Amino acid sequence: MSMRENLNISHYLVIGPENTLGRDPVAIVDQAITAGIRCVQIRAKESSAQEIITLAKGMAQTIAQRHLSDQVCLLINDRLDVALACRDLGIKVDGVHVGQSDVPVEVCRHYLGPDAVIGFSAATKEMLTYVQNLDLAPIDYLGVGPLHPTATKADAGYYGDDDKIHLHSLAEIKTLAAATPIPIVVGGGVTVADLTDLVATGVAGYFVVSAIAGAQDPGQASHDLVTTWQAASKGEDSHV
Repeated sequence: MSMRENLNISHYLVIGPENTLGRDPVAIVDQAITAGIRCVQIRAKESSAQEIITLAKGMAQTIAQRHLSDQVCLLINDRLDVALACRDLGIKVDGVHVGQSDVPVEVCRHYLGPDAVIGFSAATKEMLTYVQNLDLAPIDYLGVGPLHPTATKADAGYYGDDDKIHLHSLAEIKTLAAATPIPIVVGGGVTVADLTDLVATGVAGYFVVSAIAGAQDPGQASHDLVTTWQAASKGEDSHV
């Protein structure tokens, strides 16, 4: 079974060296996946291609050592070239996550093939237009936000000409989830306190950066996120 068929975006960590308070990103990923995080995106905007490849190698090896290579999806943010280089080097990278200003999703699918995982992100308001007009066939999931202001992606939520951050209500997210045929993962300042409300919107999962990468104890933070989401999901199922 390919990772695309076994994709789990319920518990999703976005991480790069700039987010970890000087700590090793690979060690934080190890703690996170041990606690139940099942999707990891390397977003290293300040790193060279070679540095991202080195990170991917370390994370892929850690995932394999935990016997989770068929459960944890490892993605590269934006850099289709780096994902392809990793594959050529024998590093298990499962796909890419891109935005509307990056390499088009159909190009990513062409080069990465039918088994790769491809995520696409846009602001929630814009995403309603995208899902009505885009060919969603190459895309496996949508990343939307921000739910709250976030220092880890300072430009999140900017669109239009008013130079303001546009946050997105739970009602907007619920509307988008109902209108979209593929899974949605929500981020942007998400914490444990948001998860019960997010489950109720019908989205497939949450993504975090600082809630894990910036936590004093990343393993415990991951555990708290995973168990809170799971408990809320069970509660939601019991009302169906």
